[in-house]
Amino acid sequence: MKKQAGASKTVRRRKQVFPRGWNEKRAQEVIAYYDTQSEDEAVAEYEAAMEVEGLTVMLVPTELVPKIRHLIGRRRGA
Repeated sequence: MKKQAGASKTVRRRKQVFPRGWNEKRAQEVIAYYDTQSEDEAVAEYEAAMEVEGLTVMLVPTELVPKIRHLIGRRRGA
């Protein structure tokens, strides 16, 4: 059976869950920071991140990301 044109659709939203130490305000502040960042500022931030000692940036298969996050969390004691 087809839906009639103009029929309203109820959308149920799940409660937003934030990582430990985060809340709606902090998330919105981070979004605002990156939304207003200039391209030069973004490049400078990226270049500075590449200089941090003791950390490595690498590409990994997407399906491994949850396992990697879990391992990092265990190491941090999360």
